[in-house]
Amino acid sequence: MWEYAPAPESRDIANLKPTYRMFVDGQFVEGAGEPLKTVNPGTEEVLAEVSTAAPADVDKAVKAARRAYDRVWGKMPGSERAKYIFRIARLIQERGRELAVLESLDNGKPIKESRDVDVPTAAAHFFYHAGWADKLGYAGYGPDPKPLGVAGQVIPWNFPLLMAAWKIAPALACGNTVVLKPAETTPLTALVLAEIIQQADLPPGVVNILPGAGDVGAAVTSHPDVDKVAFTGSTEVGKLIQRQLAGTGRKLTLELGGKAANIVFDDAPLDQAVEGIVNGIFFNQGHVCCAGSRLLVQESVAEELLEKLRVRVSTLRVGDPLDKNTDVGAINSREQLTKIQQLVETGDAEGAERWTSACPLPDKGFYFAPTVFSNVSQAMRIAREEIFGPVLSVLTFRTPDEAVAKANNTPYGLSAGIWTEKGSRILWAAQKMRAGVVWANTFNRFDPTAPFGGYQESGFGREGGRTGLEAYLDV
Repeated sequence: MWEYAPAPESRDIANLKPTYRMFVDGQFVEGAGEPLKTVNPGTEEVLAEVSTAAPADVDKAVKAARRAYDRVWGKMPGSERAKYIFRIARLIQERGRELAVLESLDNGKPIKESRDVDVPTAAAHFFYHAGWADKLGYAGYGPDPKPLGVAGQVIPWNFPLLMAAWKIAPALACGNTVVLKPAETTPLTALVLAEIIQQADLPPGVVNILPGAGDVGAAVTSHPDVDKVAFTGSTEVGKLIQRQLAGTGRKLTLELGGKAANIVFDDAPLDQAVEGIVNGIFFNQGHVCCAGSRLLVQESVAEELLEKLRVRVSTLRVGDPLDKNTDVGAINSREQLTKIQQLVETGDAEGAERWTSACPLPDKGFYFAPTVFSNVSQAMRIAREEIFGPVLSVLTFRTPDEAVAKANNTPYGLSAGIWTEKGSRILWAAQKMRAGVVWANTFNRFDPTAPFGGYQESGFGREGGRTGLEAYLDV
């Protein structure tokens, strides 16, 4: 195996500040909540102190958003809104390197992922939605669709900047204003996005960003003057929000957990499938709701595929997220690392066969070596529960019908993958899969023009594409 010399990206590029403040009504202000310290998962060092919102701050932010909606943004022609959204996209591109380094410092993901995936896709969402702002009458929702008003949005820690873009861009394009709550462990890129929003001269109050823990998120989603709630995160919290909003008439979209099946048929190009499997589960340390965490392999090729997979996984480099050679970075928090360790122990206890990459792990930071479980049965916890880490469960099947039955044997339904050389089999299986997104001979492929979302306990509503506009329009 090649030995790679360290190739660290300079952390100075992130322009890290010792303190960050929340963004309300066009200004950075101190929050009345207890300040939080955000930690670098790769080294366990404190990066910065971040002021958080108290209930009174949430109230101020929602009032500012309502004022901006009533007086400026809701009335503004789409062609004018588009200019602001386009400007935000350009500024994300201009500050792309800074955002990528900051994301890797705060989140733990490898710099090559934040640089090549997160930041460009975040910019692409703003570019794409800027294009829709003056064409909403042609989106299929009537000749003159209206915005909803104030959108309360809560995002997770696995793609902090990208999730902010997914939420904010369509809301603004449709004429809504926003109160966004970033995740407690990863607030920094959302607050730099607030700087970009200020730089783009977006009218005050159109976007407000409130850092804090779950209580701040709950205050945003339950605020009586919020017209629309968008949440990405755990299924448990999604259910709480749904109960909270039931009967209020307010609009809700939920993008929740997943336990996606990645199906490899016996005629699949195995080397290509191995790359897709690795991308499907080890990308972003497995911190992906649509991760291909259940691998279903046709029995006749299972042994050969597993052998190839172990060889490939053993070449993955785990370590410093800022090193350009790193394939798998740090787990986002100690709490998440503990959860992964506990679920892996249940896999051992229930009799699955564990193989863990022998890669060296850094002494400091939250790291977990890529792990593959074989001889997994559907009843095991590792086959049913979302681990949200670099852990793959491998099951086998004999017939295509059995593959689909096993793939659908889950309360989730966010995504799925199919690997085969037969186009007819792809179409047959895709129609039978209960999943919002089905990839064929690829995995984790995202595009702002394509809608994304789930079924069952993976949530409802779509984000991205023409379909995703509906969630922010009064239709």
